[in-house]
Amino acid sequence: MGQGREPRGDAPIRFGTSGWRGILGEDFSFPRLRAVLAAVGRWLASEGAGGEVIVAHDTRFLGERMAALAGAVLYAHGQRPVLAKGAVPTPVIARAIRRRRARAGLVFTASHNPPEYHGLKLLDASGGSLGPDQTRRIESLLAAPGEGPAASTARVRTLDLVAPYLEDLLAVVDRAPIARARLRVVYDAMHGAGAPVLTSALASLGARVRLLRGEPDPRFGGAAPDPVPERLRVLSRTLRAARGRCLGLATDGDADRFAAVDRDGRVLSEMQSIALLVDHLARSGRIRRGVALSIATGSLVERIAEGHGLAVTRHPIGFRFLSRELISGAADAAADESGGFALGSFSADKDGILAGCLFAELVATLRAPLRGRLAELERRHGRFDCGRAVQPLQPRSLEALQRLRAAPPSRVAQHRVREAAADDGLRLVFDDGFLLLRASGTEPVLRVYAEARTPRDLTRRLAAGARLLRV
Repeated sequence: MGQGREPRGDAPIRFGTSGWRGILGEDFSFPRLRAVLAAVGRWLASEGAGGEVIVAHDTRFLGERMAALAGAVLYAHGQRPVLAKGAVPTPVIARAIRRRRARAGLVFTASHNPPEYHGLKLLDASGGSLGPDQTRRIESLLAAPGEGPAASTARVRTLDLVAPYLEDLLAVVDRAPIARARLRVVYDAMHGAGAPVLTSALASLGARVRLLRGEPDPRFGGAAPDPVPERLRVLSRTLRAARGRCLGLATDGDADRFAAVDRDGRVLSEMQSIALLVDHLARSGRIRRGVALSIATGSLVERIAEGHGLAVTRHPIGFRFLSRELISGAADAAADESGGFALGSFSADKDGILAGCLFAELVATLRAPLRGRLAELERRHGRFDCGRAVQPLQPRSLEALQRLRAAPPSRVAQHRVREAAADDGLRLVFDDGFLLLRASGTEPVLRVYAEARTPRDLTRRLAAGARLLRV
């Protein structure tokens, strides 16, 4: 995204569903970053509590320089910043906050966004993303009078946070079945920060790992580091040529979301991957209380969870809403529509590295192929297909969405609307699935999410959603 846009360097700074993001040099510039960091410093000072503030970056352009600036500004505002050594995945920082009892974390990442984007994700003392009230408070402090103290030149401590993360991770995953199955894993890191961490974790668990696109590249090979099927074709081909018990894994730029590929080279949908994980963890006793899901997550996950006697709650899009359920203890696991998964006993934020290792454990325990287990679950709980599409954010389409929210349609493509909710975009529920239209919180696009009973019906429903936005 970003081609053909005018610079928006004078636009108001707003935090979306996963922090502040924008095109580097336009929306996301160093003068604007200094203002945001000063506001974060003021906010932390107003909270009063002591403790470390962990600062990190992934493999994007200028990440190291941004992290150093953050450390200097926070130190000048009376905070105790600690810099993570090298480029690290966001899940490493989320876990480090909990392990070190830090008060907050700042991660310079734009996650799965295209290479021209950069961003800043803020984590609170739980290791989960800041909630809307906290980010609005920081936004209000951007207008505070005066520049505040200049960035300090004091030396900020740098720590290796990967080793402690791996130590904790290996205590959560069952190594025995992975080593016994001599599992082969082909891992596509998409040039992101997850490459050395997930590779090391899988090898320590006894898997034989082949790494694709493991070298850091701030251009991510010229495409967004988003593990969707059209960007995982090499991984799929590699799986089809592999022998033995195999699994394909991929993570996005900061490794907070994941994708799985079966040994036939088929990329599982986010719903299928999460459904298999929830079933496996429920059967092994690691999910006992409940599961928190986004409103765009497919019904198969919900039905499997309920089949295990687990409570299921639905929440607006944005993992920060799911994190609250983990923190409160209402749920043991949380998942969203984009391949985000968290296990509350380990972290309050989504973790593609943990999810990948747990998926390897799952595959190693199966006697039949992965597709066989999925087919068994679909026979028991019903067949569902989920998908998503993107529409450019244009004034006409945004106005169309606003009109639809004010007056939802009673029918879409000859299907009767059973329920309509407009609290997070517009979600229309049918007898055989749903359609969700909403503006992205991380990119200037409109997203269309849908569920239907068959792939053909799903394609039609996504097309119907796009037509509604083009009216």
